[in-house]
Amino acid sequence: MNRLDEVFKAGKKNLLNVYCTAGYPNLTSTGEVILALQKHGVDMVEIGIPYSDPIADGPVIQESNMIALKNGMNMYLLFEQLEMIKHQVHIPVILMGYMNPVLQFGIEKFCFAAEKAGVCAVIIPDLPMYEYEKLYRQYFNKHALHFIFLVTPETGKKRLKKADELSNGFIYAVSTSSTTGKNNTAFNIDHYKTFKNGNLKNPVMIGFGIKDKQGFLSACTHANGAIIGSAYIKTLKTSTDIDLNTSEFISSILN
Repeated sequence: MNRLDEVFKAGKKNLLNVYCTAGYPNLTSTGEVILALQKHGVDMVEIGIPYSDPIADGPVIQESNMIALKNGMNMYLLFEQLEMIKHQVHIPVILMGYMNPVLQFGIEKFCFAAEKAGVCAVIIPDLPMYEYEKLYRQYFNKHALHFIFLVTPETGKKRLKKADELSNGFIYAVSTSSTTGKNNTAFNIDHYKTFKNGNLKNPVMIGFGIKDKQGFLSACTHANGAIIGSAYIKTLKTSTDIDLNTSEFISSILN
């Protein structure tokens, strides 16, 4: 069973997924950050693949992408770093990136490397569902990788059903149609009632704009859990001790 499925099957409520950018704040920080997040209680971790044009992300994560690229992070190094720690990592690792660098790396090569590095699932926001279904799903299935689609408050029932059909692991429910990092703690309640009453096969995680305990708990009332990104990236930006500062940040959300 995919490690991501195991987390949801365990039945824990208020699951926490934290995003961090590979190669940030320093080139060698990736493994240290993942292990710190695991140590201090996150249920899964989402690793951003640095890209020069991260269209779904706000200024905080955009800046972390630019710094990571300047640090020298690339796809080859990312997989190398993940392989170095994979036997120490017991929580699901999800890769989040954009289609251009994945295609440049080679889609089947990417899937092979992700499986080898212990990755459980992949999120590619700019990959259309029909292209995934017709051209690329076979590679993700071959390498036992779940693929996660994003849905927004404007997603209609037909598209939601299709996203649920094609996704595995969970559906990523965006709290707003804007980019990451906005103060989006007032969710569209009717939108999330649709998820609860939609007979979906997948669990739902809510992301974008969740930055503190209040926002986390609010999101969790409508879903299986929530995703925090920009707020943690801000913590890393000023961190002098990744383990200590990660502990303080996670404690502020969960305790």
